[in-house]
Amino acid sequence: MFNLNSYLVAKNKLINETLDRILLNSSDFSRLVVAMKHSLMAGGKRIRPVLCLAAAETVGGRETDALQAACAIEMIHTYSLIHDDLPAIDNDDLRRGKPTCHIAFDEATAILAGDALLTLAFEILSAVKFTCETHALKWLNIIHSISIAAGYQGMIEGQMRDIDSEGSLLTLDELEEMHSLKTGALIEASVLSGAILGGGTNDQIKQLEVYAKNIGLAFQVTDDILNVEGDPDIMGKAVGTDKNRKKSTYPSIMGLKKSKKFATNLINNALQSLESFDKNSNQLRAIADYIIERKL
Repeated sequence: MFNLNSYLVAKNKLINETLDRILLNSSDFSRLVVAMKHSLMAGGKRIRPVLCLAAAETVGGRETDALQAACAIEMIHTYSLIHDDLPAIDNDDLRRGKPTCHIAFDEATAILAGDALLTLAFEILSAVKFTCETHALKWLNIIHSISIAAGYQGMIEGQMRDIDSEGSLLTLDELEEMHSLKTGALIEASVLSGAILGGGTNDQIKQLEVYAKNIGLAFQVTDDILNVEGDPDIMGKAVGTDKNRKKSTYPSIMGLKKSKKFATNLINNALQSLESFDKNSNQLRAIADYIIERKL
């Protein structure tokens, strides 16, 4: 029987060691580098890079095929968290149970640490040694896809819509579109990058795209639910902040019960998309279930 906990522990160890090695390659132990490490190595679920590695394995590839992309994606995710936590946006004091970057250092350092992680991500993505023209084109495609997911057509636009919507009531369609950009885009890029780098066929990639879209939205619905009824000691951050900021969320529009049912339906859709895969997809199945069962 597949053991998700053991799988996550092993993948997190690999990802953390690789991230640590990337930053240790710098002989610069300046305030900026220390701030970058403070946020990047603060722990967390590492869902996005794990999904990237799992997708590569699901299509018959190796974890090493997608490791650099997975680490770059985690850097992009961490940069977005640093900036989201800033006083100008969410003004949060805790992240992953530790002081946010601007609290541990200062606001200017946090901004620059986020900028540095985003830039480092693309340095890592573009540093791959190409074995042939096809390999180079594959990585260029990955860089292009991740750029869109992280940029003004993806995550940043989603964050902008989130800020603009505070104090107003969104429709469910507007809320879904916002979250597909803010949260879903980078999750989709994680899965598809792994599938492409693992050598997936066009049909496999299409099926994994369906999987990614569904778990990406389910992830955000669960986040909304946890912001209502989660345990701050387990989550490592405050709860009830969405209500305080008058944000439109799935629980505020649908109620908790319907939100939980909606998340379950999304996960069922994701699992159905994996039916054509063999046991190599067990990790993606288990991660899908974990997304709505998690407590942090």
